[in-house]
Amino acid sequence: MPTRLRLYQVDAFSSQVFGGNPAAVCPLDAWLPDEVLQAIAAENNLSETAFVLRDEVRGWQIRWFTPAQEVDLCGHATLAAAYILFTRLAPGLERAQFNSRSGPLVVTQQEGEWMEMDFPSRPPEPCAMPEGLVEALGAEPRETLLSRDLLAVFDTEDEVRALAPDMAKLAQLEYFAVTATARGSEADFVSRFFAPRVGVPEDPVTGSAHCTLVPYWARKLGKRQLLAHQISHRGGVLQCEDRGERVGISGQAVLYLEGHITL
Repeated sequence: MPTRLRLYQVDAFSSQVFGGNPAAVCPLDAWLPDEVLQAIAAENNLSETAFVLRDEVRGWQIRWFTPAQEVDLCGHATLAAAYILFTRLAPGLERAQFNSRSGPLVVTQQEGEWMEMDFPSRPPEPCAMPEGLVEALGAEPRETLLSRDLLAVFDTEDEVRALAPDMAKLAQLEYFAVTATARGSEADFVSRFFAPRVGVPEDPVTGSAHCTLVPYWARKLGKRQLLAHQISHRGGVLQCEDRGERVGISGQAVLYLEGHITL
């Protein structure tokens, strides 16, 4: 008999469909082999697929896969998974805790259909300009820093908007991803996120990148509450807070699709 799995597609960090960052959410009754999870993520062909499982002892478990590999942290797919818990799997729940490879992640419902994620802070440290970065980005950043991702800081929002990276050259750099950022004109800061090395050429809105962006800009601007715009083609809005060892990242989400996978 074929196996049928529920599947939802959610536009995260957006209040309307076709905005923000689409993520697939697949609830499971038991973990499937990793190669099956990876195949589902590749078939979905979204930047991330989140698999969630309710464990009676350990609570909600979550794992994230790009089309190419499993990752240790993903913001928009966590926001999407929480949205599905709040609206489909556990209506009435106001606080969801996911156990993950990055430790416990809490998402709480806020006013106005906003949800806030409590994520680990990943402050970047200054590093030398990597060889090949300028050629890959097509522009030279003012400074570079490193956490999980390489942070390329530019002087203006317009410079970040104008970037047209060579994805093949970016994929040759030995970094999970490259985040380009600058002070914003209508937000405290803006960013774009490129991860061709893991199968995501440009991610529309990247919650995990803000684990690094928030502490960096909080220090630069001298403020804890920050408004962020990710200025990809689809775009997204994030309300952020620097909390020392943690960061708060808030956004909205909307359901685009629900159905079943047949294996």
